[in-house]
Amino acid sequence: GIGQAKAAMIVATLELGKRRSESASREKILMNNSRRAFDDLYARMADLSHEEAWVLLLNNSNHLIEAKQIGKGGLTETLVDTRIVLKLALDALATKVILCHNHPSGCLRPSRADIQMTERLRKALQAVDIILVDHLILGENGYYSFADEMVF
Repeated sequence: GIGQAKAAMIVATLELGKRRSESASREKILMNNSRRAFDDLYARMADLSHEEAWVLLLNNSNHLIEAKQIGKGGLTETLVDTRIVLKLALDALATKVILCHNHPSGCLRPSRADIQMTERLRKALQAVDIILVDHLILGENGYYSFADEMVF
């Protein structure tokens, strides 16, 4: 048979391969339309009674690098700090970002504050060559996509 050292090496090699495969499969999630982004985020945000904001950080091929919660608020608002989004995107070497937040009320219409914040974030990301691909607002019956509605 094989010795303990050789067996440990085989187990370690298999574990390393498993972790590498899991990491690679996470990176290969393609976010090439608003529906894909909605599907990914809806599972995280569907039943929340408070607002949350998330970013999907993408590579140049629209593959998901990671999803990060960036804000947790009250019933009617949450803070999106542009500097935090910039830092997360730069640290992840993302070239594209999708912003998302929910409206616990179910209303899918963007508020004036949503529109202003989206434009502020788009300009800040653009200054460092990162594209804001979309901003989704999730409600209980669907979503609103700034990109689909050609808001920017």
